[in-house]
Amino acid sequence: MTIDFENIDYLKIGNERQVSAYNDIIQHKILEHLKLYSPIVTGTIPIEIDIPESDVDIICECSDHDKFASIVTHHFSKMQGFQIYTSKQNNKKVTIAEFKTDRFLFEIFAQNTPTKQQNAYLHMIAEHAILKEKGKNFKQEIIKLKASGLKTEPAFAKLLGIEGDPYEELLKLKPKFYD
Repeated sequence: MTIDFENIDYLKIGNERQVSAYNDIIQHKILEHLKLYSPIVTGTIPIEIDIPESDVDIICECSDHDKFASIVTHHFSKMQGFQIYTSKQNNKKVTIAEFKTDRFLFEIFAQNTPTKQQNAYLHMIAEHAILKEKGKNFKQEIIKLKASGLKTEPAFAKLLGIEGDPYEELLKLKPKFYD
């Protein structure tokens, strides 16, 4: 089954953590407040390889970081642990906001790149395709490696025997694993 990751309805019929994430997103109108920025929920929760400490990642596209920061601050600054900052990652300006609900830490990541072209989305799509191909045992091994402290992309690289930078190498697998 192919999942439309641009529409979070799949979360409301998912596992317990997916349903909880969906409920938080709806209750706090997170995607609604970010709709100008083409938000997409990415990371481990959408593809069911999260661990209890996993946060809810939301990527956005923005060209005006000051305006984005102003909107995010307006809507979420009263949330527990709210912080927002702008920096550079891979020579691109990014704005990152974090806050907590009762159930999750949310991280909102924005850069001037269409969301479906951002690495977080591309990694998730590649990982989802690999999980579909490799099956449940592979998925459980990824979760075990994550629980032992390994980040997601390095866990995939380890199980797949990938050398080099796991973040870069995973993107190179697209032709093999994409639908």
